[in-house]
Amino acid sequence: MSTVELPLLPLGKGKDLSAERGVECPGDLPASSDPDLVARARAAKEALGERVFVLGHHYQRDEVIQFADVTGDSFKLARDAAARPEAEYIVFCGVHFMAESADILTSPSQKVILPDLAAGCSMADMARLGQVEDAWDALADAGVQDQVVPITYMNSSADIKAFCGRNGGAVCTSSNADAALEWAFEQKQDIDGGAKIFFFPDQHLGRNTAVLKMGLSLEDCVVWNPLKLNGGLTVDQLRDAKMILWKGHCSVHGRFTPEVIDELRAKDPEINILVHPECTYEVVTKADLVGSTEFIIKTIEAAPSGSSWAIGTELNLVKRLADAHPDKNIAFLEKTVCFCSTMNRIDLPHLVWALESLVAGTEVNVIEVDADTKREADVALQRMLDLPGKSHRD
Repeated sequence: MSTVELPLLPLGKGKDLSAERGVECPGDLPASSDPDLVARARAAKEALGERVFVLGHHYQRDEVIQFADVTGDSFKLARDAAARPEAEYIVFCGVHFMAESADILTSPSQKVILPDLAAGCSMADMARLGQVEDAWDALADAGVQDQVVPITYMNSSADIKAFCGRNGGAVCTSSNADAALEWAFEQKQDIDGGAKIFFFPDQHLGRNTAVLKMGLSLEDCVVWNPLKLNGGLTVDQLRDAKMILWKGHCSVHGRFTPEVIDELRAKDPEINILVHPECTYEVVTKADLVGSTEFIIKTIEAAPSGSSWAIGTELNLVKRLADAHPDKNIAFLEKTVCFCSTMNRIDLPHLVWALESLVAGTEVNVIEVDADTKREADVALQRMLDLPGKSHRD
């Protein structure tokens, strides 16, 4: 196998300030400003004992992950929290929609804490409830609403999940999106004109699943732009479409490009390209393997020593995989993308503050989903859990 120096500088393999447009981003976070933070976090966690259960999403910083009782993707972590009813406090080191899911699934006696309320998700924020309800009304005006089943990706707010619950839809993860689409098409198969799916908020996961796993064509898919009248679509387009995709995307996964894949293959024809299905259709169709975060982790764990990989997902995880598997050549599938900015708002100072506040008897940043939203969102989640024979990991 040929060896090449992959041009993936965020892993600390050098600098290219011109590519960064004057901004240095080596991919290594600065040291904590307070050298006592690690000791303080450890002491607070020990003082709380089994009263606290710390969840760490795969995309979190290493300085935070070291204090997680379990790591994983959003839905897995929410279910892990529900399986620990003795924990009075669930400290979710992730983003807002994840903490909402944990509050939906845990018992009323448990409280979910998000160390920084500014830790949101740009993708989830691209589909607001009012916008989705306006789109739903527009589908009724076009005469197609009765054919439509709404499916929301796990990366969405609780009120969007609740919208799906009360309108006959379901939630999906990146692992079971194909099963969710198959289920949705079956719900309306006897209606004149056939079933349609309204998929949000990530257009790329919806398109990749519909075309690459369900056998639909790109022409079967249209994109609803909430900033345009009637989504920017005609009535005929809505009537002809099988997939109505929300104009949303992941700010990290949407940045990967087919040009970088071509560059890597030219330098090392044996390199393996491994990407998340939130990447664009053009990137996914050039990749060797496509799958959820858990799939990516297991693929690297099972990969032979000496193999080369370029991974298209969030950099914290890629860097952690590279550190854990020094016998494999693992790099990030992009020159200029750094860390997920919203996920990285959960840093060690915020975690220490949240834990020490709990020790002092003060509950901070409690995430509470109202009872009606929780009930309807749980309906959509349960429909996903009832899907036959599919993984429910993200």
